[in-house]
Amino acid sequence: MCTAATYQTNHFYFGRTLDYEFSYGDEIVVMPREYPLHFRSAGSVENHYAIIGMAFVPGNDPLFYDALNEKGLAMAGLNFVGNACYNQHADGSDNVAQFELISWILSQCASVSEARKLLSKINILDEPYSEKLPVAQLHWIIADRNEAITVESVREGLKIYDNPVGVLTNNPPFDQQMFALNNYMNLSPKQPKNCWGIPLNTYSRGMGAIGLPGDLSSQSRFIRVAYTKMNSLSGASETESVSQFFHILGSVDQQRGCCEVAEGKYEITLYTSCCNADQGIYYYTTYDNHQISAVDMHRENLNGDQLVRYPIIQEEQIRFQN
Repeated sequence: MCTAATYQTNHFYFGRTLDYEFSYGDEIVVMPREYPLHFRSAGSVENHYAIIGMAFVPGNDPLFYDALNEKGLAMAGLNFVGNACYNQHADGSDNVAQFELISWILSQCASVSEARKLLSKINILDEPYSEKLPVAQLHWIIADRNEAITVESVREGLKIYDNPVGVLTNNPPFDQQMFALNNYMNLSPKQPKNCWGIPLNTYSRGMGAIGLPGDLSSQSRFIRVAYTKMNSLSGASETESVSQFFHILGSVDQQRGCCEVAEGKYEITLYTSCCNADQGIYYYTTYDNHQISAVDMHRENLNGDQLVRYPIIQEEQIRFQN
């Protein structure tokens, strides 16, 4: 399970948690403009926008979990098990495999508006990357500093939703996630008002948020991050903004032992990302390393034709002060 969010101060930020019981061997990958992209059914692209993101790289193909391009467009795929439905090849459409979608969009689109146009012609294929990597059931959030959308390929067809809260988790479908917010419109960072007409006391700070769900289900995580983000305040500096973004997603951190998915196997927050989409910087933490690490795409040769790959730092970094 996962949670994605947007945030804006002086810059636009985008990131996600990736919650799972094991890692495929994730890396920070910078894909320069001349790196050739060979899509299974949609031809090749030899020159494109540079991209940075978290990916698993079998062979020479970066399979991005979340990424942004040099124009400030960001995208992430999140589990959508039981609802995602992909298609067979269709004439007259851009036939793109599910695992290619992030590269397909970010290599060509500079904004959500351009992504909408590209999606109007797309047919997402039910095609695995390989026998060992079956088709993942996903939906996606695509965002820039002006707007965010959620994209879901379901049995009824491709659905594109405006995403006014800039948050996405897993199930149920996005329109149902948004509808559930109606149940929590009373939540507030202010202390509650006594409407009972009898003497009642606010005996603790934070009682305006009583009823905010605290469990690890995807619907509850959607509500919790939406509430946290919509009420979040931070300074406008880079360090203040990045720190606050990690605190927002920290509200849905998953600890080992709290979510059992099989006998002796537990879902944890493998990593949390925060991307400055304006400056092309990918910040991240991992389950065992809470120190923020970063890769700046603009410190690489973006006119190159080879992937630049950085293994994520897993071991905890502790700074002693004595």
